[in-house]
Amino acid sequence: MPESETYPDLIAVIGPTASGKTRLAVALAQEIGGEIISADSRQVFRGMDIGSGKDLHEYGQVPYHLIDILDAGGEFSVFEFQRRFLGAFAEIAARRAVPIMCGGSGMYLDAVLRGYRMVEVPHNESLRAELAAKSDSELVKELCRLRPDQHNSTDLLDRGRTVRAIEIARGEAGNGSAGELLPWLQTSVIGIHWEREVLRQRITDRLKERLEHGLIEEVQRLHDSGMAWERLDYYGLEYRYVGAFLRGDMNKNDMFQRLNSAIHNFAKRQGNWFRRMERHGVAISWIEGGGDQLGQALEIIRRGGIAGKQTAL
Repeated sequence: MPESETYPDLIAVIGPTASGKTRLAVALAQEIGGEIISADSRQVFRGMDIGSGKDLHEYGQVPYHLIDILDAGGEFSVFEFQRRFLGAFAEIAARRAVPIMCGGSGMYLDAVLRGYRMVEVPHNESLRAELAAKSDSELVKELCRLRPDQHNSTDLLDRGRTVRAIEIARGEAGNGSAGELLPWLQTSVIGIHWEREVLRQRITDRLKERLEHGLIEEVQRLHDSGMAWERLDYYGLEYRYVGAFLRGDMNKNDMFQRLNSAIHNFAKRQGNWFRRMERHGVAISWIEGGGDQLGQALEIIRRGGIAGKQTAL
């Protein structure tokens, strides 16, 4: 980092899907000597490139972390993200570079910006046996009771994920330390805002681009490699709807329309989550997506747009 500049311990670039987070994070990293830590629940998996929106071509020579670290088909929890984030953060800080977290996965961002000390929850076979007798709707009701602010809708659509989410929620409640705060760390959180209709068009345009550049082929390749359709559903909207098309459950036009609508709804939920973060004390400095994003972000950072929040070194 330039010797004459002082930056926060952590800069976070957040925003809804298709808002341009990666591009801004890369521009910031190039300007101030930063390295990017992805806060995305799917970009950790190798071979899931287009559907997860890695956009690796945008990084250039900027180092990035928590991307392509696991084989597709596995699981990646918020607890594991927090653990790996802290490791990446320490490495970057040791090199005197600026850590820049970039992502839109609400729970992952919360794990760092609100600094919860999370506990690893093992599988509970007796609980799973108890839950096996419940219907899908009963499981969803139980998870919503345990987590009224549930953000990850995928956990509500896949029975296995719902069971695991209940298991984690009960385990954290029983442990009593899930809400324990970690030590303070200065952060500057920059959010990208677009007018609703503009963002909707950006989402639609990006989906068309991904379909034109191999999204369908990527999903087929993952299935051909041995990943069951049901498992692909686990990884979110793009993989679920394209998988349904490839199985013959819907035609291509229906797949596009339904997937596009689902992504729009997901973006709304992301916005709700960000507002919830603000209500819980995370200071987000919003910039206009249609303006000079880099200039706006640098001005916020240099005038001390810092939210003193928690994480561990």
